[in-house]
Amino acid sequence: MTDQAVDTGGARLSAPSADGDQFLGRARELKELCADIERAGLDTLAGRKPPRARVLLIAGRPGSGRTTLAEELVRQVAHRYPDGVLRARLAEPDGTPVPVERAARALLAALRVPAPAGAAEDDLCAALRAALADRRKLLLLDDAAGAEQVDALLPEAPDCLVVAVAKGPLTGISDVRPCTLGGLDTKSAVELLTRYTGSVRITVDPRSAESLVEACQGHPATLVLAGGWLAARPKASVADLAKRMHTYPPDGAEETDAGALARIFRLVHEELPPAAARILRLLSLAPAGPVDDHTASALAGCSVEAARATLDDFVALGLLRPAGSPLAEYDVPGWLHPLLRSLAEAQERPGELQLARARMLERTVRLLHSCRTITETDSDRSREKIQGLPRPLRFADPRAAADWLRVRKPVLLASARLAVADGELDTLARRLLSQLVRALAAHVGTQAAAVDLYGVHGLVLDVAERRGLPRERAAALLNLGDLDARTGRTQDALARYRAALDAGREANDPYATGRAMESVGGAHLELGDYERAADWFGRALADRLARGERAEAARLYGRIATAHTYAGRYGEALRNWRAACAAHRKGGDVAALARALSETARVQEYAGHPQESLRTCQEAERWARRADDVRLQAALQLRLADTLERLGDPTAARLHRATAGRLLGEEAPERPSQQARGPEPDADACEIRSASNED
Repeated sequence: MTDQAVDTGGARLSAPSADGDQFLGRARELKELCADIERAGLDTLAGRKPPRARVLLIAGRPGSGRTTLAEELVRQVAHRYPDGVLRARLAEPDGTPVPVERAARALLAALRVPAPAGAAEDDLCAALRAALADRRKLLLLDDAAGAEQVDALLPEAPDCLVVAVAKGPLTGISDVRPCTLGGLDTKSAVELLTRYTGSVRITVDPRSAESLVEACQGHPATLVLAGGWLAARPKASVADLAKRMHTYPPDGAEETDAGALARIFRLVHEELPPAAARILRLLSLAPAGPVDDHTASALAGCSVEAARATLDDFVALGLLRPAGSPLAEYDVPGWLHPLLRSLAEAQERPGELQLARARMLERTVRLLHSCRTITETDSDRSREKIQGLPRPLRFADPRAAADWLRVRKPVLLASARLAVADGELDTLARRLLSQLVRALAAHVGTQAAAVDLYGVHGLVLDVAERRGLPRERAAALLNLGDLDARTGRTQDALARYRAALDAGREANDPYATGRAMESVGGAHLELGDYERAADWFGRALADRLARGERAEAARLYGRIATAHTYAGRYGEALRNWRAACAAHRKGGDVAALARALSETARVQEYAGHPQESLRTCQEAERWARRADDVRLQAALQLRLADTLERLGDPTAARLHRATAGRLLGEEAPERPSQQARGPEPDADACEIRSASNED
């Protein structure tokens, strides 16, 4: 059985400790929840098999201990679910709902089920339900913003259990009885205070402790702040704080049911040193997820060391929680975000908030630049750049940079989304997106990072359209089109390529225009519209020839020939392959010439000219030897063997086949399957095309 933490992009989640000693109270609620698991549902009572997993709901306002209770329930019943536990958070710490698509993708990733980049929400949810269909999994969906989120992620597996945590009832999901949380019982609340103050101050004045619990309404987050305040003031008595809580002047925000929490928070904030209070307020600008010392340093404009010390003080006061990361990160509780945001808006000028946000983004850009540059240690220029960076922005080695990128990736993606949504810092947002793409490519690779890159390119497109930047719009559309094409959404890719062509023409960008035309041709080729594919490749070819790009023109001759080959127009295909051969010969590209001759021989064989195919294949083999391309030599030897066998020379065919086996270090195959005429390659030859695989 495994515990799997799911990062939904809104906040990093970690598996809880198995130690249940920190859990306080809620015995009645736990008993009710465990009994609810065994309770027969409406479908069972009606004699039907339940169509979906049972859902338990724990409802309560932020800071009420609802997640702690859910974690304790999961700890106690996890042994009943041998396939393990999945956790996901469905809202950002500031309350913004996490898109279902992102949550479903993260759950699939935790299950190690591949999900293509850019897949639709419905497809991802269907894949998730299929992955959980035959499993006994326990899902903890924390901080659900609405019933729609939970409903979309529910497994269609009666043997699974879903524990949902929300602020209120999930109307629309059948057969769910919420376990609504109020305050802790007095005994448990006093014990929670004792963990911060020690037993002496509670023992000498138990009535004041009970009065403080009453003033805090038994609310766990409020009690934690009260305990932190007392722990920071060893000479203050519990009675002092209880009196202040009862007499502290209220404000408008405290008319709500969160009044006690807002009151103790104001008290804690007002007694902080001015610099620390400002850092605390500015944490409301941090992207969703863990906060690190670099983020706090950039927001406040102070040193990293000072920021780290201040964040540690906040942990002691109960304002932050240590995230348990080796990178010294801190979690901002969800209940704290609205309080911080309200304070920042009231006490900071808009210009100061914007400047703090800009400093944070600039620091993130520089860290990403350093993260990417450390991979280029073989370059003297890169080493100089690294040495020119301030010490807090340097990484010890590429592995340290990769670890930082892996751990901070959810926060970096959230930073990118917030920067784009802000709309006032688009220049910084563009730099951030550019550095993020490069860092992911350097450490993860474009294929492995395709899912994240799809979202980043979408953000680039948003900024480009908002700012009227046709060149960047063309680049984003081309990248998105490539990812769509790679995942089989060819029609979507075609639409993006056409839009990229219009944007490239608007920007007068010859690279984007030529690339878009070729990509449109590639999409038509994939869709089986060979005539249009050849036409678009021809347009791209004319564009390359007009700019004198001979190497690219030679490659495009091959793409046109490929389209004609698939259409069965072998004469046109041969003319274009010969043009490609001539261009490669003139350009001195020996390897490309060998591949083009190989394809020419293939088409000659399709066209019914085996003798010409034999001669061309022999010429291609000579060029392949000059290019030292062993794989191509072996493929050509196999093709020669096929052709000789068709011409009635099996002895020579066996010799060529044996040569191919030696080249590849394998045993020669006994006898190839008969090659059918047409554009498909034979079974034994390696499929070698001069056309690029990238559109």
